[in-house]
Amino acid sequence: MTSSQIYILISIIALTGIMVVLILTRKKMKKPLSLLAGLAFAFIIAGIVFGESRLIGYNLIGVGVVLAIIDIVKKMKAKKD
Repeated sequence: MTSSQIYILISIIALTGIMVVLILTRKKMKKPLSLLAGLAFAFIIAGIVFGESRLIGYNLIGVGVVLAIIDIVKKMKAKKD
């Protein structure tokens, strides 16, 4: 395995661990993870998995970031109302 593959594997394991913690503590959370945030997380993971093809990987990560920003803005607007 090359060093870039090792970094990808480490990042996938770390993000999967974060997702497992979020799922296990979901019942304790006051506000559960929204559908849009879950989709953003999935796109970012897919971008990391398909990182060998830079065009596809960066586009998937970009879509994930945009969805996360949209989710943040929606939650901020809902909080103001």
